[in-house]
Amino acid sequence: MRNPTTGILLKLGSVALFTAMAAILKGTAAAVPAGEQMFFRSLFGLPVILVWLALRGELATGLHTANPMSHAYRGIVGSISMGCTFAGLGLLPFPEATALGYAMPLMIVIFAAMFLNERVGVFRLSMVALGLAGVLIVLSPRLSVGVGDVSASQSLGAVLALTGASFGALAQIFISRMVLTEKPSAVVFWFLATSTVLSLVTLPFGWRVPDAGTAALLIAAGVMGGAAQIMLTSSYRFADASLVAPFDYASMLLAMAIGWFVFAEPTSGRMLAGAAVIIAAGVAIILRERQLGINRARRAETPR
Repeated sequence: MRNPTTGILLKLGSVALFTAMAAILKGTAAAVPAGEQMFFRSLFGLPVILVWLALRGELATGLHTANPMSHAYRGIVGSISMGCTFAGLGLLPFPEATALGYAMPLMIVIFAAMFLNERVGVFRLSMVALGLAGVLIVLSPRLSVGVGDVSASQSLGAVLALTGASFGALAQIFISRMVLTEKPSAVVFWFLATSTVLSLVTLPFGWRVPDAGTAALLIAAGVMGGAAQIMLTSSYRFADASLVAPFDYASMLLAMAIGWFVFAEPTSGRMLAGAAVIIAAGVAIILRERQLGINRARRAETPR
């Protein structure tokens, strides 16, 4: 049953939970390394997915896969993205890390042309160029290490955030092929399972036994991530992807509020300007693709 309002509310709920999860990970970055954060986020997201499948009566079929190796490849790429993103969160102001994450949809356009042979027109290329210009605006304070209050750790954080966005885009390319034969629930579950195992590779590199408060926060982050993924998936059952996709950018408002009130990180005018350019480019691509889809549907319905 299509219900756009429900779809939008579910999308906004997923955005809020993902943003809250990211805030928790930033807040615990000083206590545990990114690899350990990835372990908690992945492991404690798994039970949420299993309970959801059980309630839907799909536990027996929802995890079936016809192509296990595709999950392995997607898991490796996605785990690199997750690890880099989490590490970047600990080094950058929260709104800035969020803004750099918006580079992922732009990278998807580039990778789709490179690896899927998708036709990318002048409009989309122009918007990608505009969005990347916005990324450079956000990045510009991090390009001059040692000048003013720019530190090497913040510059590294920017590199990690962009690397995470790039690998995240590559993971989406894998997913676009996988969903032709795999159920979304299987894609999510086996990714979390793979990233849980892969996170253990970082065990020798600074893992610590967290105190009770930190452990509770990390478990909450995993549960939030699992719940957010379910809400995101469910939103597409009620509304078109092109309708709900722009609401991803609501995370910028949440990130600014959390950065200000939780982490005492004021948002600079330069960062806001860059984020606005990135968001404008992303929304323009979404609206353009939506209109093209409507036009194609109309042509298909026109009697010949």
